[in-house]
Amino acid sequence: MKRWLAALPLIALAALGALFALYALNRNPHVEPQALVGKPVPALTLPDLDDGVARPLRAALGDGPALVNFYASWCAPCEVEQPTLIALKSGGVRIVGVAYKDAPQNAQAFLDRLGDPFSVRLVDRDGRGGIEFGVTGVPETFAVRDDGVIAAKHSGPMSLSQAQALLAKAR
Repeated sequence: MKRWLAALPLIALAALGALFALYALNRNPHVEPQALVGKPVPALTLPDLDDGVARPLRAALGDGPALVNFYASWCAPCEVEQPTLIALKSGGVRIVGVAYKDAPQNAQAFLDRLGDPFSVRLVDRDGRGGIEFGVTGVPETFAVRDDGVIAAKHSGPMSLSQAQALLAKAR
């Protein structure tokens, strides 16, 4: 009986290990959380990068489909994505940029160095806006329809074809 009591912690540990292994084998690590797709844009008010005045995000989106892009100066994939966003802007796409967990001066230096693809530049210094959107990391881009509903989400740097496919879902 004493042997069983001594082995009980090892049996419990082996059972937990088997449980976690089965979970990991049946889980798709490439699933992107899409919690806000099909829902209205969160009612956020964030400071403008230029003057620090608080602006409602919904008003910044304007009329017609738009993209909301969360980026940061410390984000290497954001640098990779920047030429795609600039190409979209030159094609007339309205993009609202949100500097995520970044100092305004760093975000401005990032845009000065790589080009500014944004119609409106907002700052989410503490990351609360990102929480409202369900941001898991930067860059993340949300396609918003003209009725203010999020049509699609893309995580990671976008190629031009991915960006156009994302935007097509908002039209």
